Amino acid sequence: MPKHGKKYNEAIKMVEKSKLYEPAEAINVLKEMPKAKFDETVELAIKLGVDPRHADQQIRGAVVLPHGTGRVLKVAVFAKGEKAKEAEEAGADKVGADDLIAEIQNGTIDFDVAVATPDMMGNVGKLGKILGPKGLMPNPKTGTVTMDVAKAIKDIKAGKVEYRVDKTGIVHVPIGKASFDAKKLLDNFHTLMEVIMKAKPATAKGTYIKSVVVSTTMGPGIKIAPHSVMNH
Repeated sequence: MPKHGKKYNEAIKMVEKSKLYEPAEAINVLKEMPKAKFDETVELAIKLGVDPRHADQQIRGAVVLPHGTGRVLKVAVFAKGEKAKEAEEAGADKVGADDLIAEIQNGTIDFDVAVATPDMMGNVGKLGKILGPKGLMPNPKTGTVTMDVAKAIKDIKAGKVEYRVDKTGIVHVPIGKASFDAKKLLDNFHTLMEVIMKAKPATAKGTYIKSVVVSTTMGPGIKIAPHSVMNH
């Protein structure tokens, strides 16, 4: 068993293991926990009653959180001509076409999100094996393959997060930083949960939201009552 530090052990004492918390209550407990030396990310882990092996039950998309994530993301854009100019004006950190593709093939990846215009996807597809495993491949479902590059950049910079169910049926999404006040974390929480609820596939059987756990990077998980999420 890994040994936990003093702060974690103090934090775990504040959480009732068998209790299912209301969202606001869970966030208040999280805010009172001892802090790490850095500004931790607050993350949700949502267990869904879906079978990701079926294409129609692969929950994936993106949402702009009202208060952002507390992290400024570096955006790379694959575009040519006017669209490249538009991307630069909208504040993209890197803009390029074949030159940017070559740079990535040579091992330089210094961005957090990639956006591409549809006409570039034939070439960007060559990077699938490099960008795919890192979750950096532009995708129409998350709004990162688009002609409106300026809007895509603006949304990402404003705090857009992508969500995607993993093969075990869990969605992991950051909803802010430990330094955020409780109301901002709660607003972000409800915005994300509403989107996840709306994404419920018609073919999903039984309970859709099986469990919801909120935690900080270094802290213990706090279980949130699934019914309180659905009734919001």
